[in-house]
Amino acid sequence: MENSKNITDTKIGQTVTIGRMKGNINLGAKIYKMTSKELFSEAKESLSGEHRKIGLEASVRIKFGKPISIKITSSKKNGIYKDLYVNVLSDFIPKDKAKSKPITFATIVEQLSKTGNTPYEFSKITVDLDDNVFIPKLSIINELRRCALAEVERFAISKITRKPKDLQSILEKTKDEKLLDSMRTYAKEKIPSPKEYKIKTSLLLNTLNLDYDYSKLQQVDKLYIPLKYFTNKKYEQILKTLSKKADMFIYMPTIVKGNYKNLFYANVTSAIEKFDIKGFVISNICNIKLLSKLFQNIEKNYRLVSNYTFNVFNKYTVLELKKLGVSTFTISPELDKETILDLCSYNYLQKELIVYGKTPVLNMNYCLLGESDKCYPECLARCTNSNKYYLKDRLNLKFRIVPDNIQTVTTIYNSKTTSISPKDFDINFARIDILDEEISEINEIINTVKKGNKFEGKDFTSGNLNRTI
Repeated sequence: MENSKNITDTKIGQTVTIGRMKGNINLGAKIYKMTSKELFSEAKESLSGEHRKIGLEASVRIKFGKPISIKITSSKKNGIYKDLYVNVLSDFIPKDKAKSKPITFATIVEQLSKTGNTPYEFSKITVDLDDNVFIPKLSIINELRRCALAEVERFAISKITRKPKDLQSILEKTKDEKLLDSMRTYAKEKIPSPKEYKIKTSLLLNTLNLDYDYSKLQQVDKLYIPLKYFTNKKYEQILKTLSKKADMFIYMPTIVKGNYKNLFYANVTSAIEKFDIKGFVISNICNIKLLSKLFQNIEKNYRLVSNYTFNVFNKYTVLELKKLGVSTFTISPELDKETILDLCSYNYLQKELIVYGKTPVLNMNYCLLGESDKCYPECLARCTNSNKYYLKDRLNLKFRIVPDNIQTVTTIYNSKTTSISPKDFDINFARIDILDEEISEINEIINTVKKGNKFEGKDFTSGNLNRTI
């Protein structure tokens, strides 16, 4: 209140009296404003208006003996889209009549309507379709949609011109320009199809075995080695061998405790010089802060790869990672094929997809073995020898347990091994995660991935690839 009168608004510098309050409150204590009606209304208006999808009109033509085509125009009569006209042809030409299930109008509309994380939606779709047309797979329609929307996005970017960076010019931007503002610098280049480039591999060695001859590794382009192995001298010879096989990166852990920070600062500088480290795989934002304290302009001197734990689900997250200096992002293994294809259609950063390996299902901030064996007072370090530990569920499926005795952290891995073909995705690197496989097995896996193939059987899974999230 002010002058014994209740008030609802205040101004900077205004002195007010607050009524009776309970608790341990002292003179000079800080007061925090928890809510703001004005800011809440502004945010609500922004969400309901600024990010509304842009309406497009599509005309699809599917005729025997001719490439499938799509023409896109705008349903808006003004703004940057008023003169929009995009015409895209598919590589596929329908030639055969369907014996049982011809492509239908409803199916075409359904596939075209899956605009996902793009800023667009189709307000009107017309289809000129011959009878009994056979299309072997729906991905042909999906690819046509992705290419067409990419052309629409390029059209929009070309219409946006740079304006003076003053407040008035920002306020005068149209809603469409605001939505596409972040795209201005990152115009999409044409991405080659998987047939046009050789698949490169990244190899994560979750565990190093002193008995293995790592000089026999073949066809590896990048190597990811967990940070803990750079703090132990008995692995020095293995690391030297591996550093000659491919570009080596230090793989940062998801959880970093205080003692690990000390080990990191004490060992990472010498490791970089000794093993010619090319960069770091970062598992969270804190890893960047940790590295920035040790290196100036970390992103200019070393390559940063964001791990799958960043949970990248759309291109807006990718753009934020680019601002942080990340050069490559790892696509989340939780995504379905449609979302992965959408992420792969943009060329903002290099893309990496995990195509083989057991996926961690849980990271625990304590030692599971220590809790179960009650060995904390006199730890026998059973986790450092060749013993392997598992959790078995009610279906008798075994989930591999890997303790990190340095941090007292435990990772539990899925019982089945993820294996997917990289040939359907426009990626820069196919990542292979190794846990217990021997060198001969690793080389076989790499060879299979290089050919664009995958492993089949009861021990393998495609994860969420064929599910809808």
